[in-house]
Amino acid sequence: MAVLVTGSSGHLGEALVRVLRAAGEDVRGLDVAPSRWTDVVASVTDRAAVRAALAGADAVVHTATLHKPHLGTHDRQAFVDTNVTGTLTVLEEAAAAGVGRVVVTSTTSAFGRALVPPPGEPAAWITEAVPPRVRNVYGATKVAAEDLCELVARDTGLPVVVLRTARFFPEGDDADDVRAAYADDNAKVDELLSRRVDLADVVSAHRAALERAPALGFARYVVSATTPFRPEHLAELRTDAPAVVARLFPDAAALYRRLGWRFFPRIDRVYVNATARADLGWAPEYDFRRALDLLAEGRPPRSGLAVAVGAKGYHAEPTGPYTVR
Repeated sequence: MAVLVTGSSGHLGEALVRVLRAAGEDVRGLDVAPSRWTDVVASVTDRAAVRAALAGADAVVHTATLHKPHLGTHDRQAFVDTNVTGTLTVLEEAAAAGVGRVVVTSTTSAFGRALVPPPGEPAAWITEAVPPRVRNVYGATKVAAEDLCELVARDTGLPVVVLRTARFFPEGDDADDVRAAYADDNAKVDELLSRRVDLADVVSAHRAALERAPALGFARYVVSATTPFRPEHLAELRTDAPAVVARLFPDAAALYRRLGWRFFPRIDRVYVNATARADLGWAPEYDFRRALDLLAEGRPPRSGLAVAVGAKGYHAEPTGPYTVR
């Protein structure tokens, strides 16, 4: 399969190019930033460059985007240009080129204000059925891009699958209080319970979506680590999350004490990947249980792919917790 990967110099883009090429696929990378994983240095808003890059492609994986960390450095118009206009350009040119399928990377940030219930309410159970309530221009543009995906898919017959991915960035948490209170791996492993996904599982979800897209037509899915929680846990998670974790993972507390770690006292959201697993035949490997087992063996609590790709950053200059590109 000949695949165009947009955003090929980024975390997910590089990981996809690595894995797809290793699997024998013919992969072309497009990104505004040059790298060894990028063949075409151009913006997704450059229609001529996108059209040329699509020549001979059977499929597109569209990961290029401005991310949440860019909120402090880019204005709203820049988000609209890249995330909305860029996505429309990719979709229209893919349809015109007769590409057989497109997978578009979105984000659970699209749910916005729906992710944090009012005080006193149970934790939010986040499935594909939850309506977005946008919080910022990042989420607003990702929702708009998703809607364009559906529009183009319905109008042209181009199979498009949208994946709303949970956190998989390797940089420190974007919340100052979390970075101050928790070791980085501590916070990331805690998040695997409810709101994080390993990079290798994000890649496998995209590959599964590529395979299933023609049969699905248009679809969108939540992509996160498989949570151990159930709806009956939601009220207690909002008030005493460690008690729930202790019942489900009796060995976790001793391991955390040995590492000098602690659990988040409360959890406000739980991402649910059941529909993605069922519809895509996706089998994510990295969850909280897997992380505990890796830690007990003295190994990093993440995939080898995540370790290999490492941290890239989002800015040309240091910005908050984010490294340089």
